Amino acid sequence: MYAIIKTGGKQYRVSSGEQVRIETLAAEVGAAVSFDQVLLVGAGDTVNVGAPLVAGAKVKATVLGHGRGDKVKIFKLRRRKHFQKSQGHRQNYTEVRIDDIVAGA
Repeated sequence: MYAIIKTGGKQYRVSSGEQVRIETLAAEVGAAVSFDQVLLVGAGDTVNVGAPLVAGAKVKATVLGHGRGDKVKIFKLRRRKHFQKSQGHRQNYTEVRIDDIVAGA
């Protein structure tokens, strides 16, 4: 069974037992979290698509940890203008383990 959830402005395809890195959540390590914005639930050939959400569907997960992703380097250069700008960015994330997918009605 799998589901597509929406959190942090992004959509993720998840299944039970999977570990996923999502946008930062304000939750302690080891805490149980629940995602109510489920867009699709599928099991084998059966697919339940929401309009826009699947009624009564939930995805339950456990927070494994928080961290920061790899550094992304941004470099801007305007040729012959003596302009260079270098910048870096590391995105925060929360790693969760998907425990259960409740299909709903």
